[in-house]
Amino acid sequence: MRWDRFFEDLEDQLSSEWEAERAALETEAERLRLSRVALRERLRALAQRDRSTTPPSFELSDGTVVAAEVSGVGADWVVLEPAARSGGILVPLVAIWTLGMPHADLLQTARPSGPASALSDRLTFGFVLRDLVRRRSPVTVHLVGGRILTGTIDRAGADHFDIALHDPGTPRRAEAVTGHRVVPFSAVSAVRIDSTAGIV
Repeated sequence: MRWDRFFEDLEDQLSSEWEAERAALETEAERLRLSRVALRERLRALAQRDRSTTPPSFELSDGTVVAAEVSGVGADWVVLEPAARSGGILVPLVAIWTLGMPHADLLQTARPSGPASALSDRLTFGFVLRDLVRRRSPVTVHLVGGRILTGTIDRAGADHFDIALHDPGTPRRAEAVTGHRVVPFSAVSAVRIDSTAGIV
């Protein structure tokens, strides 16, 4: 009788050890999976979220905080749709300092999401700016230092763009232009796009 009890105890102990080892392996596998999740993948998951809850908030490199839904994600940018304004905000991923969201969304975005389209993976910040050049869209550019430029982007290079400065809401006409600036992409916190202009 005592031997039966002894073997039962050993069996329980072995079962507990196997369960603890399996849990440790699952935890390590989850850590490894999370180490490979990129910010843009989490942003793509936010674009699919249930919009009936509180929208995420984005703290940008110029210090502004924007509560907005994610409407598009590219290779190195995201488009935000604030509830309080019309039009989109184009934000380079490097300009996002923090991202706040409900806990459910935080957990959901850390889970594997569907594959991204090959096209969106190739659309860079410069590509989107060149599309704005083609459309002649009026923009408001927020710089990292807190300065704001309004006007129309005339040209977009590999790592910078030229903007003709003019008052917001006015078309780009030679007589309305008050100056020109060359702006490196690294100086951009966000580009607000006129509500009538779509993005790509």
